[in-house]
Amino acid sequence: MEYRRSGSKSTGKYIRPERQKSSCSAPENIRLNRFIANSGICSRREADELIQKGFISVNGKQVTDLGTKVTYNDDVRYKGKRLAAEKKVYILMNKPKGYVTTVEDPHAEHTVIDLLGDSFTERVYPVGRLDKETTGVLLITNDGDLTGRLTHPKYKRRKIYHVFLDNPVTQNDLFKLTEGIELDGVNVAADAVSYADPADKSQIGIELHSGQNRVIRRMFETLGYKVKKLDRVYFAGLTKKNVQRGKWRFLSEKEVIMLKRGMF
Repeated sequence: MEYRRSGSKSTGKYIRPERQKSSCSAPENIRLNRFIANSGICSRREADELIQKGFISVNGKQVTDLGTKVTYNDDVRYKGKRLAAEKKVYILMNKPKGYVTTVEDPHAEHTVIDLLGDSFTERVYPVGRLDKETTGVLLITNDGDLTGRLTHPKYKRRKIYHVFLDNPVTQNDLFKLTEGIELDGVNVAADAVSYADPADKSQIGIELHSGQNRVIRRMFETLGYKVKKLDRVYFAGLTKKNVQRGKWRFLSEKEVIMLKRGMF
């Protein structure tokens, strides 16, 4: 039995999101000031001033129009010196227990960035957060625009978790999860919830888009259950398939395109 939040259409299936087709696109066009800022020499606002003063050329031509767009393949120069925009990196990690989702934490023994290894030189950061004891799908990137689209509540990116609890969950409590649990004065509701294993009702599949801290653990604790294990199996179209715990891989070009288009 699957329970779905009021107004949401039930699919009859749970942890099997549909795949959608996509095709490759032309190189991404970005604002010139963003390209300059990504190169690390200044902020976007300062880049606007450089453009207006005529210090920037694109493919050999001086540019003063603030609306100019370029690609990462264009020859952009500041006072004759070519600028190299920071290469965008997209990593899918299967996060293990015991690692915090921060770049640096003086109080943490391990961060997920440590798992990338000493030879990894790009400056990247986790998208969203998983608490120290939660495992599963984690996106790591240096693409700030994409991070904003994936984490802002208004976009409602799908997140699905496999929850292991200390006791079997009643059907009435599954229904309560979709009706909403009050946390810090806010009603937080699951988008969908079902038994992950029909033979073991202490294992629950839950879909939600709330970004509150430790939200799933707190929802179940409010109902009198203790979460023994929590694993994120799906985030914004990405799964941990073929990625062992504690390992990572780069996203394919197709996956990046689909993330940016919001196609998942």
